[in-house]
Amino acid sequence: GQAMMKTMSGGNCNLNVPAKNSYRMVVLGASRVGKSSIVSRFLNGRFEDQYTPTIEDFHRKVYNIRGDMYQLDILDTSGNHPFPAMRRLSILTGDVFILVFSLDNRESFDEVKRLQKQILEVKSCLKNKTKESADLPMVICGNKNDHSEVLRKVRTDEGENLVSSDENCAYFEVSAKKNTNVDEMFYVLFSMAKLPHEMSPSLHRKISIQYGDTFQPKSFRMRRFKDMDAYGMISPFARRPSVNSDLKYIKSKVLREGQSREREKCTIQ
Repeated sequence: GQAMMKTMSGGNCNLNVPAKNSYRMVVLGASRVGKSSIVSRFLNGRFEDQYTPTIEDFHRKVYNIRGDMYQLDILDTSGNHPFPAMRRLSILTGDVFILVFSLDNRESFDEVKRLQKQILEVKSCLKNKTKESADLPMVICGNKNDHSEVLRKVRTDEGENLVSSDENCAYFEVSAKKNTNVDEMFYVLFSMAKLPHEMSPSLHRKISIQYGDTFQPKSFRMRRFKDMDAYGMISPFARRPSVNSDLKYIKSKVLREGQSREREKCTIQ
């Protein structure tokens, strides 16, 4: 099964999104590479010049695409991940991944290599236990390609080499600041994940819900939208599911398959 995110819904949202249409996107990378800027481009098309370190941010976007409801939870993680167990848990619960480094920072590229390896290890451990054949859609992003070539510390072919052996992995050089290649990157990520293209930032109409309005499916069914194929809104009340519900989600995924006793434990630590 792709995901049982429905059981993990936080906040006052009461949308009937089928579990199979609920996904979690996890954004990982070193500090100051532009993870939150890419998320901000995705959610509201803006770029913040002010840098604020992220501890961990959680966003939820809900879509109605040709009459079907989808939910995308976005986990924007901390660059210095003070809690390795938390990062491991984020990886376990993720369905699609964006790994970000900065083209002018060699160490951030090395960190992405480590993260890619960790994701494959953590996920293969889970795969063994659940007998899932699920692919692992992942995009590696070299951000800040608006900087001059003089500042570049990572060559394009090095980035491409990281994804060459995996058809569920793509490499993009983007600029969150100039909004270069960001839409294309999301389009390819959703295609690899076999999710509707319309989830990409430029391919759906954005609806905002006024604060205080009930965030209900009926808002999605307003008559004036019926001629449209796809629209999405950011859930104003979304809260990050508790660590406890994340753990329960992983546990139920493993136990459901009845493999738990036969194999070595997938430790969170």
